[in-house]
Amino acid sequence: MIPRNKIEEILDAAKVEDVVAEYVNLKRRGANLTGLCPFHLEKTPSFSVSPSKGIYKCFGCGNAGNAVNFIMEIEHLNYIAALKHLANKYNIEWHEQELSKEEQLEEKRKATEKESLQIVNNFAERYFQEILWEDEEGQTVGLSYFEERGFRPETIKTFKLGYAKDTWDALTNKAQSEGYNLDLLKLGGLVKTNDQNNLYDAYRNRIIFPIHSISGKPIAFAGRYLIKDPKSPKYVNSPETPLYHKSNELYGLYYAKQSIAKQNEVYLVEGYTDVISLYQAGIHNVVASSGTSLTEGQIKLIK
Repeated sequence: MIPRNKIEEILDAAKVEDVVAEYVNLKRRGANLTGLCPFHLEKTPSFSVSPSKGIYKCFGCGNAGNAVNFIMEIEHLNYIAALKHLANKYNIEWHEQELSKEEQLEEKRKATEKESLQIVNNFAERYFQEILWEDEEGQTVGLSYFEERGFRPETIKTFKLGYAKDTWDALTNKAQSEGYNLDLLKLGGLVKTNDQNNLYDAYRNRIIFPIHSISGKPIAFAGRYLIKDPKSPKYVNSPETPLYHKSNELYGLYYAKQSIAKQNEVYLVEGYTDVISLYQAGIHNVVASSGTSLTEGQIKLIK
């Protein structure tokens, strides 16, 4: 384990613009620097470096991070090796601290939990889509709603919209039959327990909007009711999880990032359907804050 103060010393010395400039031809663009992304083929620069924030981000492929993350990607190194690389480059001496067995197990547990939760979310996204397109209730209720809103089939499929059946345990039973860990389903907010400790689906009789990371992975879900019920909230949303922090995400950013990079502007709207409607109309540089006030973390995503 590397002491926190030593990591900070390395990051202070390794200015992201200097580190990146050894691999990418950067040009000044206002307060930032831009160039062709070294991680994917492109003709128009979508790779941006922000010296003031100490980060880089490619709006084309989604790769982003600080100087250490850049070295990890470009040199194919793990985190420790990338820190060593930068420490040697900037003549910084260090001595690693050994992690205890308990600390090592905890680090592995956190990494495994996050990866496993992603697998569960992938399953849920597929399940909600299958219900929408292949189940009679999904077609007559969910698909009809989207079509009435004017969404074309290709748009519905692009955003991977879905439907949750009007039953208490359809997803729970499907997940159990396929061997998914119920504790992870609860952690992700897909399944809940009642006062009798019985499991039930968190999303029922709702259209489903998957929320994707900037790399396109489903990290959360929002479910909107179709029949107004004063006892139920209009939306059921995923809780904060190891994968999802609402204040640091923007709905639609995965689909908008290339257009934002090309046009150097972004439209911010209120809700999921606003994003989808504008995208279908040809306005692709659009995102939503999902009903919350715009946060500093969200601003950083698009700045």
